[in-house]
This record gives sequence, C-alpha cells and structure tokens, in this order.
Amino acid sequence: MKKDLFGVCYFSEQDVCRALYMDPGLDLTRFLLEDPVPYNQAVLELFSDLPQLHAYRKSNAIDLAQFDQALQEQWQMPKEYQEMDIVSWILDQCKQDAELQRCGEELLLYQERDLVDLLRYLKYLVDTMRKNNIVWGVGRGSSVASYVLYLIGVHRINSLFYDLDPHEFLK
Repeated sequence: MKKDLFGVCYFSEQDVCRALYMDPGLDLTRFLLEDPVPYNQAVLELFSDLPQLHAYRKSNAIDLAQFDQALQEQWQMPKEYQEMDIVSWILDQCKQDAELQRCGEELLLYQERDLVDLLRYLKYLVDTMRKNNIVWGVGRGSSVASYVLYLIGVHRINSLFYDLDPHEFLK
C-alpha cells in the first residue's frame, strides 16, 4: 500500500492479491489500484463475478494547501453545531472572573489560529459521545493546558486549578 500527499491509499495488484488471499470475502471495490487493467481484464476473460477495480489517479487539480482548506470547510456535523456561537457558549460556562479572563485569552489564541470551527466540532463530538455513553480519557498531553477544552468536556483537567499555561498547547 502507498499513500499520496493527500492521504489517499492506493495499492499494487500484488497488494490486492495478498489481501484477497488473507480474506477471500474482502470487498475489493474499496481498493484503488495503480494499474487495474491486468486484474480487470483477467476478471472479464475468466467470466468471474469478481468486481472491476478502480484506478488510482493522482490529483493535479489542486495543491496540498487547497486540499487542506477544502477539508477544513467540510466539517461533518449537524447544522445546529455549524451555526453555534461557540465563543458565547464557552463564555457563558464561566462562573468567576478568573475563568472569564482565561477563556478570553485562550479564545483569542484559537481565533488567531483559525480554530473556532474545531471548537464547534469538539463540542459536537463530546455531546455525541455523552449521548451514546462512549467513554474517553481524562486528558492527554499539552491539550490539558486549555481551559476552553476543559469547559467543552474534551478532558477533565482544570488547567486553572493546576496553573497550566495555555501557550503550552497553543504554541
């Protein structure tokens, strides 16, 4: 298996044969082949009921920066979260002046990095996990330095209590 600049996986004919050998019931239609012609021709000549495979085509239409931007514009979440005023929601969660000041500082850092949509998505993700009783960790790495993520519910470490610097996460 190989992966292109955009993260698209594609396979050689040998890769697909190995995978099919390991799992004869494998859904081959999910594979993109570097050169599917020999495989597809053999399927036709043998009157096999195996599916035709698709060719991998390198995308020259856009560069990596455009591809990344297009993905960032396609958050897969309900409209109510896409339109949510996440900044106001976060500020409404603050009960003390110190919390309000910390959130204001962090939200400016998130806005400078164009990460407000990410906060909306994280709110959606946490709400969905809670609704479906999915367990996630208490916190990992430098993300626990973000009080905003604590309020959203991404982790359970109160960075104000432990006096953690938000710049450790948002460098």
